Amino acid sequence: MVIFERDIAIDMGTSSTLVFEQGKGVVLREPTVVAVDKFTGKILKVGQDAQKMLGRTPANIVAIHPVSSGVISDYEMSALMLRELIGRITSFSFFKPCLLACVPSSISGVEERAVIDSAIEAGARKVYLLETAVATALGAGIDISKPDGHLIIDIGGGTTEIAVVSAGGVVECESIKVAGGSFDDAIVKYIRRKHNMLIGLGTAEEIKRSIGCVIQRPDVGIEEVKGRSLTNGLPKTVSVTSTDLIDAFVEPMNRILEAVHNVLERTPPQLVGDLDRNGIVMSGGGSLIYGIDRLIERSTGIRTVVVDDAVSCAAYGAGKMLKHLEDMQDGMMNFYRKRQLKG
Repeated sequence: MVIFERDIAIDMGTSSTLVFEQGKGVVLREPTVVAVDKFTGKILKVGQDAQKMLGRTPANIVAIHPVSSGVISDYEMSALMLRELIGRITSFSFFKPCLLACVPSSISGVEERAVIDSAIEAGARKVYLLETAVATALGAGIDISKPDGHLIIDIGGGTTEIAVVSAGGVVECESIKVAGGSFDDAIVKYIRRKHNMLIGLGTAEEIKRSIGCVIQRPDVGIEEVKGRSLTNGLPKTVSVTSTDLIDAFVEPMNRILEAVHNVLERTPPQLVGDLDRNGIVMSGGGSLIYGIDRLIERSTGIRTVVVDDAVSCAAYGAGKMLKHLEDMQDGMMNFYRKRQLKG
């Protein structure tokens, strides 16, 4: 008996990878981390299991993040990680699945090729590329087939992508390397500067999730933070408030607001009216920081909403496109080059 594999959509981001299987929905959510023995080059763990090993392993075991700023930075590790994740959800078959991958709108031709080759090596029959902004719009329930402008802001782990989507494609976009990870770095720097104490990025992320905000909360959140004193090297505990984090987040937040204004300035005048009417749609883990939507709304004067499932939105949108693969072109898309030629 021949088993026909269901096609797969994958949103491989800097911090997490989501896999959508046709007919089943999102079946895997794993951190984009691979634990490798640097002497043998063998992969030991992938995803959640690899993340648990961070900072707790012998010197010969290193954690590699194969995706940086939304694009593949380590081709070999990406292929091995994809193979492992695809292997978890597909059974042995003569018919390999087609794979639809979400990619940033600013992706270069070389980066596109890296995604395609690693997916083929991981066991995909054909590879289709879809811009993350388009996937997010679909996941948010927007009808992208109409010539009607929608502004999408996706704040991931490594990049923030701001794009105007209309008539099934991206009209104008900007990707900046300021995102969720930048807010974690800002917390580490702030605590180091104010309390002379060092904390890990994992601790910073926990603080961001629990009391992180960019505008004043109704109730001031307070978190006890443990780290290492830079004065004597001993363990130290300090209290951090949500008000402290507003100060810490000023720099990354300003850079995101600047990028949003840059995209709005470059948007064709006929679409600006659409954006004002349709509002701004936000997704990605970074959009869950308290008040970030209201701050963007205040800065632009455009109604701003965060989608219901901000982390999985692009994966669900890509999953919807699996039904229309026959209408899509597989292989290289040259998104960036096409946009440059159009401009």
